[in-house]
Amino acid sequence: MTAEDFQNLTTWERLERGRKLKAAQGGYAGYGSPAFGQTSVNGELVENPVEMQVIELIRRHHKSGKSLQQIADWLNQQGYCTKRGQQWKRISVKRVLDRLYGKTPKVSSATQTRKTTGTGSDPSAP
Repeated sequence: MTAEDFQNLTTWERLERGRKLKAAQGGYAGYGSPAFGQTSVNGELVENPVEMQVIELIRRHHKSGKSLQQIADWLNQQGYCTKRGQQWKRISVKRVLDRLYGKTPKVSSATQTRKTTGTGSDPSAP
């Protein structure tokens, strides 16, 4: 890519290319805060030991049969906060559990194609 081509790219396109290059090289690409339980150190994701202890507490309470809301209420009563310093909510606990158990939703290429082509949500639509 020539310097002229690079200058013709929008700022967003340049940032996106940089993030993809960094991610391809194994670095943290910087799409918002790292997930709860992780932190970025020199561009690499590493476990955050304090947050990992909270994740273990969440796992134990979930395995004991408590609801997501009960877990969130317990965390708040004990003084635990989310990564951004907020109180725990049911959805915050769910996201931690989804990542823990590998249920984080993935965007498939078929879904991406339907959204960009405007064919709607009917998979049989042309």
